[in-house]
Amino acid sequence: MTVTEEDIKRVVRRPVDLEKRIEQLEKQKEILQFSCKKAGKRIKELERDREIFKKELDRLYEENSNLEILARSK
Repeated sequence: MTVTEEDIKRVVRRPVDLEKRIEQLEKQKEILQFSCKKAGKRIKELERDREIFKKELDRLYEENSNLEILARSK
C-alpha cells in the first residue's frame, strides 16, 4: 500500500476541516439558542393573549346572556 500525495493532503487538511466544522456547529448552536429564546418569548405572549381573549369572550357571553334576559322580559 502506497501513500499518495492526495492522501497526505487529506490528512494534513483534516484538522483544519474539523476546526471549521466545530466553528460551524458552534455558530449553529448559538443561532438555535437565540431562536428558541425568541420562540419561548412569543409563546408566552400568545398564552397571555389567549387568556385576555378568554376573559373577553366570557365577559361578552355574560353580557349577551344579560341582554337576552332583558329582551325576553320586555
